[in-house]
Amino acid sequence: MTSRRTQARILVGAAALGTVSALMAPVSATADSLGAQLQGGAVVSVERAVDLTAEEVAGRLHGKIDSSQVRYGVTAYRVTYRTTDSAGARTTASQLVVLPKNGARHLSTVSWLHGTTVYRKDVASENPQSTDRLVALLLASTGRAVSAPDYVGLGSGEGFHPYGDPGATVAASVDGLRAARTVAHRNGRELERKVDVSGFSQGGPATMLVGRALQQEGADRYFRLGSLAPVSGPYNLSVFEAAAANDEINNSGLYLAYFATAWNRMYGLYASPSDAFAFPYADDVEGLFDGYHTPKDITKVLPTTSEALFKGDFLNKVRKPDGVLKDRLRPMDHTCDWRPDVPVEIFYGRSDKDVDPGHTAYCAAQLSQNDAAPRVTDVGDYDHNGSVLQAVPRIIRFFDESAAKGTDAPATVVGRAAGWPGA
Repeated sequence: MTSRRTQARILVGAAALGTVSALMAPVSATADSLGAQLQGGAVVSVERAVDLTAEEVAGRLHGKIDSSQVRYGVTAYRVTYRTTDSAGARTTASQLVVLPKNGARHLSTVSWLHGTTVYRKDVASENPQSTDRLVALLLASTGRAVSAPDYVGLGSGEGFHPYGDPGATVAASVDGLRAARTVAHRNGRELERKVDVSGFSQGGPATMLVGRALQQEGADRYFRLGSLAPVSGPYNLSVFEAAAANDEINNSGLYLAYFATAWNRMYGLYASPSDAFAFPYADDVEGLFDGYHTPKDITKVLPTTSEALFKGDFLNKVRKPDGVLKDRLRPMDHTCDWRPDVPVEIFYGRSDKDVDPGHTAYCAAQLSQNDAAPRVTDVGDYDHNGSVLQAVPRIIRFFDESAAKGTDAPATVVGRAAGWPGA
């Protein structure tokens, strides 16, 4: 399935896009070795998604995100690249790579890590109206290169989305940076080494995971960690899922159903859907979370409360996890439990009913216990999705400030947190 379809996509893209064909990874006997073609971050295909002037970027942001920081036009590319899934097996993922039209050869870089997305087309590389696409355009228009990975199993990538799996999240994000560097290089440009990481909701803990991987684990031989700026993230996943089980957050049943079905595929949380889900939903729920159903499709079938959707015994297991569930949740309860050697600013909205602001305090406390000194910023009386729209202009200023204090311009990883839908 993959080789013929991938090669066809490469050939069609080259014929249709003309000059973009120069960006394509060649598939020939004279190409790189097979090992290089299969390694994480290797580019499979590139397709130009959009080319905008600064005025056009501002127009797309109008009424949604403050556009006063727009400086340059941008060119965005839909990029497919190699990475690994939750089992460590080779797969492909997609992303949006955006380059500013500012004439600079050396670019600081943003990797925008998005939040909860159930429909695979609701990502930056596919949906021109998505918040992630708009954020990527804004960040690039300030003179940065942007890598906005869709994660595994979303966009045009293969397989299912391993929702919240730390290994697959880090792999797709770091490999996305490598692929973005290749795309930039083929445009005659270079990405700076330092990477400023930020994230919104699901992308909040993802930001901390990627930051730790770059700083402590040597995830890449080139990129180094710059600043960290997560937004409205569920940094204590055990508490977040327990709150969903207790119907204490918006759309609690739907969040928990996405989590349960994805983690069951990865780790085996139940033997049969009927062990977890109430009648008459057990036969339908797994199929609805296959990446091909929109949030509207799902809410037409499933109730939004956990009490109505799940069986009581399963909810009790989520409230007091043990065994494999407890073991797998533990790393996601400690994404902030380390000492970043870089500036950190954590953003949240005080009226967030999806991810309680207490998660921000929890993250800040873990960082402080490790002798880090995070700055915590309340963006105002905004809900979950509103918090990221308010945070992004502040994140840009934070990155500018951090870069000015450093010896060279940082690359940047930014992300979104969990939200329903597509937060």
